[in-house]
Amino acid sequence: MNFNDDDLVEQIRQALKVVIDPELGHNIVDLGFVYDVSIDDGAAHITMTATTPGCPAASFLKEGVANSACLVPGVRSVDVTMTFEPPWQPWMIAPGVKASLGFAEVN
Repeated sequence: MNFNDDDLVEQIRQALKVVIDPELGHNIVDLGFVYDVSIDDGAAHITMTATTPGCPAASFLKEGVANSACLVPGVRSVDVTMTFEPPWQPWMIAPGVKASLGFAEVN
């Protein structure tokens, strides 16, 4: 990965913030659903999760991720992998979003 790939990965992560989890009402990046984003010669590889394997929004979220990443200039193709390893946990949520969802910070 070169410097431009790092920029592209960051642009993809920003683009994915338009994908909102319909149940939680926040974007999937801040919710910690995006585990990895990598670029290989213009091909974006995104590994993501959902709250549970049976999440009814999983296919909706996966489609939203693919569509949003495709809009980033320089991305020629997108491959989205849904995984549940490791299982998503509330601690993966960004701190500001945790507070708005009512999760207390534990020291």
